Amino acid sequence: MMIDIIGDIHGYADKLTGLLQQLGYAHNGQYFVPPEGHRALFIGDLIDRGSQQVATLETVFAMIDAGVADAVMGNHEYNALAFAMMDPDNPGHYLRSHNDVHVRQHEAFLAEIPFGSELHQYWLERFYEIPLWIETDYACFVHACWDVDSMALLKPLLTADNCLTPHALKMTAKEFTEPFDALERVLKGVETPLPSGLVMIDKEGTKRSRVRVRWWLDELKSRTLHEVARAPKSALAQIPIDALAENIDFAIKTHKPVFVGHYWLTGEPEPLSSQVVCTDYSAAVDSGYLTCYQLDTTQPLPLKPSNFVQYRHD
Repeated sequence: MMIDIIGDIHGYADKLTGLLQQLGYAHNGQYFVPPEGHRALFIGDLIDRGSQQVATLETVFAMIDAGVADAVMGNHEYNALAFAMMDPDNPGHYLRSHNDVHVRQHEAFLAEIPFGSELHQYWLERFYEIPLWIETDYACFVHACWDVDSMALLKPLLTADNCLTPHALKMTAKEFTEPFDALERVLKGVETPLPSGLVMIDKEGTKRSRVRVRWWLDELKSRTLHEVARAPKSALAQIPIDALAENIDFAIKTHKPVFVGHYWLTGEPEPLSSQVVCTDYSAAVDSGYLTCYQLDTTQPLPLKPSNFVQYRHD
């Protein structure tokens, strides 16, 4: 079996259609049928940013409903659920606040799927059907980070298929709690505090006192922040060159290959390490290419750059 692992689509349905056709999928009038011996797996972040939200969701879920594809949840699907649920501990407010930043992040989705409409409720219910992670005999699939300790903490809150429930959403949305931190690890990655008093500005203009790290590297605690941080060079320029990455409590606890999205990579696709592949090559901007990694389940390792396929829409 060949698993076609497709990166973050973010509402760019034209890129998705182009990539599927390039991979040999053919539309039968209801869904894209894979080539013989193939199956698709979407690595999360189906929504937000692009101008074809509904078309993207209809394409993906038609394949899931036909039994020819799987998906894992991205942080944007999670955010959509939290944005729409009232906070039981804070009357009149939502689990994800409707501040200017959050509204801007979600505006492309809500432009096509009005807040509170029947269509909105329908797609929120479908998001609950997407598992937070999938593990098979041959590989692990998660949106941002394969952290078995965080998964073990989340597991009692989830369905048997690792899907959220409304109760799990409420529990994981409470900041400064273990479920919140675990969910953040799985859907957003590993972070570490910046040196005292320092902040960085992210790509959306938000001030950050923590930085996301390259958790797939070895010996994280003995490296500098400049070595391990996932941040623009302009932001890292504010950090002393010799500042160490302290208090990073993480290790990959599987021997299987791990597939993620989330990280807005650019350039020529290649594995992040001998064990980890990211398929997010910034398709959420016009210049980015929707990317797939073709995994042969009979020989999942070694990971190879030649297994990547990109749809060059330009």
